[in-house]
Amino acid sequence: MRRTRLLIAAIAVPLIGGAVALPSAGAQPAAPSGPATEFTVLAAGEQSVAAAEEAIRAAGGTVLHTNTAVGLITASAPANGFVQRVSADRAVYGAAKATSIGQAPNGKAKPKRSDVEKESRQAPRSGTAKPGTTGTDPLDDQLWGLKSVRSDLARTVQPGDKRVKVGIIDTGVDGTHPDIAPNFDRAASRNFTRDIPADPTGAVVDGPCEYRGCVDPADHDDNGHGTHVAGTIAAAADGFGISGVAPNVSIVNLRAGQDAGYFFLQPVVDALTYAGDAGVDVVNMSFYVDPWLYNCASNPADTPEQQLEQRTITEAMTRAMNYAYRKGVTEVAALGNEHSDLGAPQPDATSPDYPASASHPRTIDNASCLSLPVEGPHTIGVSAFGPSGAKADYSNYGLEQISVSAPGGYFRDGFGTDWYRTNENMILSAYPRNVGVAEGTIDADGNVTPDGAAVGVQKAVTKDGRAAYYQFLQGTSMATPHATGVAALIVSEYGKVGRGGITMSPDAVQRVIEGTAAEIPCPVPATVDYLDEGRDASFTATCQGSPSFNGFYGNGAVDAYAAVTRGGAFVRG
Repeated sequence: MRRTRLLIAAIAVPLIGGAVALPSAGAQPAAPSGPATEFTVLAAGEQSVAAAEEAIRAAGGTVLHTNTAVGLITASAPANGFVQRVSADRAVYGAAKATSIGQAPNGKAKPKRSDVEKESRQAPRSGTAKPGTTGTDPLDDQLWGLKSVRSDLARTVQPGDKRVKVGIIDTGVDGTHPDIAPNFDRAASRNFTRDIPADPTGAVVDGPCEYRGCVDPADHDDNGHGTHVAGTIAAAADGFGISGVAPNVSIVNLRAGQDAGYFFLQPVVDALTYAGDAGVDVVNMSFYVDPWLYNCASNPADTPEQQLEQRTITEAMTRAMNYAYRKGVTEVAALGNEHSDLGAPQPDATSPDYPASASHPRTIDNASCLSLPVEGPHTIGVSAFGPSGAKADYSNYGLEQISVSAPGGYFRDGFGTDWYRTNENMILSAYPRNVGVAEGTIDADGNVTPDGAAVGVQKAVTKDGRAAYYQFLQGTSMATPHATGVAALIVSEYGKVGRGGITMSPDAVQRVIEGTAAEIPCPVPATVDYLDEGRDASFTATCQGSPSFNGFYGNGAVDAYAAVTRGGAFVRG
């Protein structure tokens, strides 16, 4: 499990005169031309940031923003020829095209992600909300994942410490949601993105900007993904709505995802380094860095410029993740939804996923291709299972990257039973009202529409009249926050006071979460197909390993109660 994470250092491309050069030779590249485009430029090292900025200017670009911790620079330059010209400088490691600068179109954003997370949602089988038991909230009866990780028991011992900060690196967090507001740290939250209305071709990306300057407030989420994640981690246990795995820790919005669901390099790097500087204890990373599902050093299907782009992403992410780790940040990452063994990845036909229609088929070499951040250094990789304990059909797996497993939802779980293809097999969590209105599940008056009821959207109203909404989703994006919540409880229980809060070594957190996980053996037979569930043969998966560690469940299912009651034995390695 550890050796592949270290491949990042092994595949780093040798520097040619201090820079990673495009694999071409000849005359000095022509002066850049074409429409203004944003690029990310990575300095060759910490000592060459100023020289890299000068190289950008000499190549015809303008420096817009610099992350000095990593040496990653955002620049504006003409679209054609800039990468080749700036990469020829010894002070530059590499460069990559970032996001296109376009005009606001008439239309709505088109999400990047597949339908896995909202697969065939339908009206729920369960009835009205019931009062919660001691320490739980009224809708918690629908949160099978909360019970699976034994958060209901753990909170009687350790509900979480408000000084523990959990960073949600995602599409944003609705800090006004009644279940999130009590734990939302508005002062520490940041938005590292700028909305992209459209690319130069007129293709919609995020859609029209809602706020002046195209920068959303740090308590806003126009996608819904980040808010759902935040609710699972730390929705308050206050007798209303739902509660999270760690219901008393602080939520910090570290927005790095676009409204459309893309996660570009510079915002992700900025979020990671900020987390280290701001004293964030744990970060949840339920995404991969766009536009490449796998960043390959020299895939023959890619152009030289695309190869350089992927090497630049790999190096920049490695630096950022190492920086956060050195600052004491525990990094929890989703294994992914491609139903693939990450030690033997399936072909990739989805990359690059931006701009639209740019993808091409690629064979993925496991030795030189990395999906980031999960295959980066120091991550706790999380797979997903359903309420029966079966590995979710969509979940990635494999011995190389997995640490633990957690409830992620599995809509098709329970084949042959009344629970098959029901919402209750998925994960219920917080849903921003503005997203529901945009999607047509909530009307302008705040009522759940027939379309919303059909997919199981739910509404609750506080005693003072504030409305809160909830939706069902599934994915390793939903499994990861269960593990992140357990990590936050571990820091709350065993961490030491420092840096104005509570701190704990990320390695110690990982030892506790892995050491106290509930072991789950491979199924018998070990090869599982999902044909009855309506999936094709590409979903067929083989579980390798022992009951104590295997490719479906890692060290086992995260267990919050065991972590806070028996984790002390694992704190010191």
